[in-house]
Amino acid sequence: MSIAENVKLVREKIAAAALAAGRRPEEILLVAATKTNDADRVRQAVAAGVDICGENRVQEMLEKQAQGAYEGVPLHFIGHLQKNKVKQVVGLAELIHGVDSLALMQALQRAAENKGLCQDILLEINIGAEPSKSGFAPEELPGILEAAGEFSNLRVRGLMAIPPVCRAPEENRPYFAEMEKLFIDNGEKKYDNVHMDFLSMGMSGDYEEAIAFGANMVRVGTAIFGPRSYQ
Repeated sequence: MSIAENVKLVREKIAAAALAAGRRPEEILLVAATKTNDADRVRQAVAAGVDICGENRVQEMLEKQAQGAYEGVPLHFIGHLQKNKVKQVVGLAELIHGVDSLALMQALQRAAENKGLCQDILLEINIGAEPSKSGFAPEELPGILEAAGEFSNLRVRGLMAIPPVCRAPEENRPYFAEMEKLFIDNGEKKYDNVHMDFLSMGMSGDYEEAIAFGANMVRVGTAIFGPRSYQ
């Protein structure tokens, strides 16, 4: 199937999942995870109607941005961001997913302040308590949201998570349910520089399950572009 056909199929599945959950399909933002796909393939996804392009690697993002790959849609950074790459991403990516530590927040604040802008971010939650993954523990979240008031050039726009790898999509339901509760509970509280707008979770194998538990932003790569080539 072509990229356009794949996007159409993903859209249909998003709509069905949203309606089954009593939600409106237009609430769900489709982020095309464009890692390892060249500028032409990214342009095909944009033309097919994805809402956002999400890039995982800074160098790859810079190269494709220079080639006009993302024109027409917002650009998000959805990978693990190293502190020494912060300056290259702040102001270029409309939203930075996966902000996983206070140290990274401090680096982002400095870069955003130096550029005279306010950078939108999502906080990453290590919902499976996996030692191999970064992110805040769920119980840390209220303190981090309170601390967000100190970062005048950052704006927390919500949460993101990648649950543990499971054999079947339904096995992620407890993790998605816990994320939905965190999102709702903390969204009801008032914190400076915090707007709980986005719950980013769900990828090619489980985005329909994530939508059932409140995700309004899904990051889909393989289901749009096919299996990745790392050569």
